[in-house]
Amino acid sequence: MTDRFDCDNCKESLYGRKYIQSDDSPYCIPCYDTLFSNTCDECKELIGHDARELFYEDRHYHEHCFRCFRCDRSLADEPFTSQDDALLCNDCYCNEFSSKCVACDKIVMPGTRKLEYAGSTWHEGCFICHSCSQPIGSKSFIPDKDEHYCVACYEDKFAPRCTRCKKTLTKGGVTYRDEPWHKECFVCTSCKTQLAGQHFTSRDDSPYCLKCFGNLYAKKCEACSKPITGFGGGKYISFEDRQWHQPCFTCSQCSVSLVGAGFFPDGDRILCHSNSKRGPDKE
Repeated sequence: MTDRFDCDNCKESLYGRKYIQSDDSPYCIPCYDTLFSNTCDECKELIGHDARELFYEDRHYHEHCFRCFRCDRSLADEPFTSQDDALLCNDCYCNEFSSKCVACDKIVMPGTRKLEYAGSTWHEGCFICHSCSQPIGSKSFIPDKDEHYCVACYEDKFAPRCTRCKKTLTKGGVTYRDEPWHKECFVCTSCKTQLAGQHFTSRDDSPYCLKCFGNLYAKKCEACSKPITGFGGGKYISFEDRQWHQPCFTCSQCSVSLVGAGFFPDGDRILCHSNSKRGPDKE
């Protein structure tokens, strides 16, 4: 007597029929499909054992059901994207959802390197400096209206230039007579000391530190021969062609201060009222 060889589910004989072994148990084809096959998410029918099955995010599809939601193109061997559970080929997704490069007016494909600024999108290679036409990429840039510049070109084109060295000023600096200077370039015309943050004056439009200006151009005190500059609130006395610091304006005989008092010239000397009456000292 021949041993029985039946389908584990319907118990019908499998002699002379195709079957599939699963977990050491044989099944006829109809039972196997019913018990183990997945249901196509698109057509809701079983995906038979001999059909090509595609799987995406816990969903199963017949090969012929795995298609673009917009153009009905097969996605079996094509790149695709899911948008709100709808499958879209790359072309349809890009046409519907991707941005266009404002420079070349072509679509910026998903996954490609791009740059977004002020609500606009560029391919990375299309975002270039308006002056040198080199790609800016991830480097710093400066916008000017609808144009974009790399830092070097912007400074060369728009940044003020130092009156002395003619190079661009990128930060800080000094303004003198409405002209820009680097701090290190704004120096005394005579001694070359930096004048930024210091008191200074000028002659013939050239800047001088107070010391150099006094030594070069200021009148000299008749008494101490030091410059009279008048800077810092210093007061001085002037008589005919001679000048004195206020503390130096004293009687040549007794050294009493003559500031605010009467005095009498006596040749190169100035005398107080008392000594003018007394006359010169006798030895």
